Amino acid sequence: MFKSPFVGLENFRFLFISGKLWLLTRNTVLYNLAFILSSNFFAIMIAVMLNEVKSRLFKKVTQTIMLLPHFISFVIVGVFAYNILSYDFGLLNGFIKKMGMEPISVYGMPELWPGIIVFVNLWKSVGYSTIVYFAAITGINPEIYEAAHIDGANAWQRVRSITLPNLKPTFIILLLFALGQIMRGNFQLFYNLVGPNARLFPLTDIIETYVFRSLLVNFNFSMGAAVSLYQSIFGFALVMFSNWVVRHYEPDYALF
Repeated sequence: MFKSPFVGLENFRFLFISGKLWLLTRNTVLYNLAFILSSNFFAIMIAVMLNEVKSRLFKKVTQTIMLLPHFISFVIVGVFAYNILSYDFGLLNGFIKKMGMEPISVYGMPELWPGIIVFVNLWKSVGYSTIVYFAAITGINPEIYEAAHIDGANAWQRVRSITLPNLKPTFIILLLFALGQIMRGNFQLFYNLVGPNARLFPLTDIIETYVFRSLLVNFNFSMGAAVSLYQSIFGFALVMFSNWVVRHYEPDYALF
């Protein structure tokens, strides 16, 4: 290793000369932003709704059902999606044919896939995120709710004035951690849903899937390391900037 020639930035060239750096970066960042926003929004909403339910059995059953998709392999998720969306024998087109309409080729329509991928990611992740926020809610002093109830506050007023403000630290911490990974796409999710379907790449290709295909062709693992460094530097800079913004407006919630 110590006698290897120094190649400088040569391993970064393949990303720039490919002409796809902007498309890959755009897809990776936008998908991760959609994942972060949708997952946190629905997790907070469901956690708040569960907190208002009095039945402990209902809460436990609901959390268990919502958490199950988190443990399902992405390979199985890809098989489920194919059996639902397949043009020839998918459940979706079977229903459409029974309604007397023309079947649609979902795997030939790139514009549908951002919504499909965000929905599948939400289905797998919202249960886990809900438990995190629900745990934060259970840590709120119940005497605050009792005092608000005695003062005549209704359910919405308690949520707006007590629950949501107390969830802010948890939300900011999770957001900062998520922003640090914003350049790292979920390879398993994209690869098992999209596969080698080149027609979908303009709207579904992310850095990880592109590098994976490139490595299959030339087996140059130095390129993979160069891409990881590019992602790490971008993620580090974004975390530092986000933490600076949080520290400027809410110093108590900043990481450092």
